[in-house]
Parts: sequence; C-alpha cells; structure tokens
Amino acid sequence: MAQALAENADFTPEEIIKALGEEAKAASSAIAQADTQTLNAFLDTLAKTLRARQDFIIAENKKDLDAAEEHGLTKAMIDRLALNPERIEGMASGVETVRDLDDPVGKVLWETDRPNGLKIQRVSAPIGVFGMIYESRPNVTIDASILCLKSHNAVILRGGSESLNSSLALHSIIQDCLEEHNLPKGAVGMIPTRDREAVGAMLRAAEYIDVMIPRGGAGLIARVMKEARMPVFGHLEGLCHIYVHKDADPKKAIEVTLNAKMRRTGICGAMETLLLDENLSDETAKDILETILDAGCEIVGDERVQSLNDKIGKATEEDWRTEYLDAKLSAKFVENVEEATNHINFYGSHHTDSIITEDEAAANYFLKNVDSGIVMHNASTQFADGGEFGMGAEIGIATGKMHARGPVALEQLCTYKYMVHGNGQTRP
Repeated sequence: MAQALAENADFTPEEIIKALGEEAKAASSAIAQADTQTLNAFLDTLAKTLRARQDFIIAENKKDLDAAEEHGLTKAMIDRLALNPERIEGMASGVETVRDLDDPVGKVLWETDRPNGLKIQRVSAPIGVFGMIYESRPNVTIDASILCLKSHNAVILRGGSESLNSSLALHSIIQDCLEEHNLPKGAVGMIPTRDREAVGAMLRAAEYIDVMIPRGGAGLIARVMKEARMPVFGHLEGLCHIYVHKDADPKKAIEVTLNAKMRRTGICGAMETLLLDENLSDETAKDILETILDAGCEIVGDERVQSLNDKIGKATEEDWRTEYLDAKLSAKFVENVEEATNHINFYGSHHTDSIITEDEAAANYFLKNVDSGIVMHNASTQFADGGEFGMGAEIGIATGKMHARGPVALEQLCTYKYMVHGNGQTRP
C-alpha cells in the first residue's frame, strides 16, 4: 500500500490515512490472534534482513544526509539522522532482544474468587492500532514496529520529512518480512509523503487509531496534544538535569556529568542543566566545569558559576527552560537538595534527572520528590533508554502521568480486560 500511495500523487492526505487506517484496523485483529512463535519468527527474519540489506539502508540514508547538509541542519540533527553499520547492527540486535522477551499479552495481572463462585481475572490485552509520529531518527521506524507487533498491535507510522528515504527503506524491509511469514502487511503502515497535512489527517483519524504516540520537539508534541482526537502517550522534550550534591564523590561527579552531556548531545537523555550544591568545594566544581568545557561544550551559568572559569557565559532565564540538543549546557548553584528538587520540578520536562551523592538521605529525598518519569542516583541520564532498562527497544520516554510513564516498551503498549468465569450464576 505504501508504494502504491507513494507512486500516485493524486491521493490526498485524508485518502492516504483512510487507506492505511482501514488496513491497520483489519490487520490489528489478525495480529492480536497471532501466536508468539509466528511473531518471534518474523522478528528473527527481520534482524537477519536488516544485516543483509545494510548497503541498501545506508544508500537510502545518504539521500537524507545529503539533503540535510544542503538545508543546513545542525550537527546534532544530522547525528540523529545518520545510519551506519554500527547503528544498523544496534537495530538488528534490538530486534533480537525484543524477540527473546516474554509475550506481554495474556498475562493474569490480578485475580479474585468471589463468594458467589465467580472467578474474576484482570488479563493483559492489545490496545489495537497505534499512531506514531516521530522526527529525525529513522531507527524509530524499527523500534516502533517491533514493539507494536510483539505486543500484538498494529501501527501507522509518520516519520520526519528529513528522514523519509531512510524510513521508507526500513519500512519496505518490514513489509517483506511480514509477507514472508504470512502476516498482514497492513499491520505496519507508513505515510509516504512529506505533506504536513498528513499529520492533521492522522490526528483526526480516531475511527482507526486508538492511541497516538508523538516523539519529537516541543512544537510537534504541543500540536499533537492539542489536535489529537484520541488518547496520547506524551513524549515531551528531554530537559534533563544532574544535581551534584555537596557529598558527591568528585571522580563520579566528573565522569557522570561529562558522559551525561557529551556522549551524544542530540538525544533526549542528554543533560541540559547542571545544578551544583553551594557547599560543594570550588575545586570540585571547577574540575567538573573545566572537564566539560575541554570536551568542546559551551557553558552558560549564574554569577558564581561564571566566576569559576572565564570561558563561561551568562545564563538567561530562558536557558533554564531550554533543551539544547547540542554541545551547550546551563549551570547554576543551588542551596541544597530541596532547592535542586524545586528547580527541576519547575523548569524540567519530567523526563530524566539524576543526583550525584554519597549521602543516602539526600539521594532518597531526590528520588522521592523529583517529579519525573525517570530519577537516578549516581548514574548518567543517558541511561534513559528502554534497551538499557532491559526492555528491549522502546518507542520513547513518556513524560505524562497516565498509564505509560518513562520508557514505553512492550508492557506499556498493552491494556487489560476482565475475564469473568462463572457456572450459571445470576444476579439477585
């Protein structure tokens, strides 16, 4: 269907969504009934095919990279867009990890025996059809597809316009593997156009899509939250913090903050604001800041932070609210763990935040009171990833408070239903 739609420019966005939606709705029933062995066999084939068709994927990705360079995208954006042998192997390995996970559907989550003899069970079940809108990173095409299929759901994908060639290449591989295992190709649909109107048509398609999952910048998320006519698993920006407590181990503080900021600056788990305890020694604070500066990162900070290194610029109020996704960091001193917590809860995006300390009481206060999907102690925020949590791949980090929160992986893509077993009971 995607190829046919792509080859016919006369289709409107509404017609594209209607066609993909009807196929996905029909396919979702078949996928819900598919046995675990068939789904795992599909995933096994997909991993092997990704490796075998590496050259094809890289060639299609190069079209997107060339266009990105031509349009002046930032280095961070290009890094998010790029696929190479290592990243393709990472995708294939992620597929195998999901293959080896337990089937999340059909699990008894709770049960009770009533005095009248009824046996009531709460059992995990597929949701149906997901809509996935994402920007830049083409590997999400694979992650979203395998998680939705393994959890017995269908999905309609809308990747970023800058990654369309890469996403369509990966989608074609998924389609070939579905066909090989006699699974409905409509279970993974992809919108094959850069037309932004397709997003609006998708958000209005509540008759086909049960839940929408956006993954991208603040503008995209805001639009989806405003316009979607179906429930949304919100994935807001990753305005992540690290708070270095006065009782932090200096070596841990230096290594963790450097990794959190500079391992990959363009991902949602990258640290964007560094909070330093006012009772932290100047020597430790200087070492942390200098290490990050020497790695090629720009730093802006409050007056005390500026006083520690003349390379540090002045932070504005807007900096505390900014997800840079680049080699830039804001930094400030705070009085204690309470002020650090309040700053994070006020300015943060409820994504991932970490404390560096050897004081268990301070760590426990932070973990309990920071209102984020993921809170950490003595660890880099770049571990904010479903794969690192042992969940296999992930669709994103949900920052809302209903149903799914933190990494959205297999279990979060399921709902539940109640199964009631009786023996002829009637209600008096």
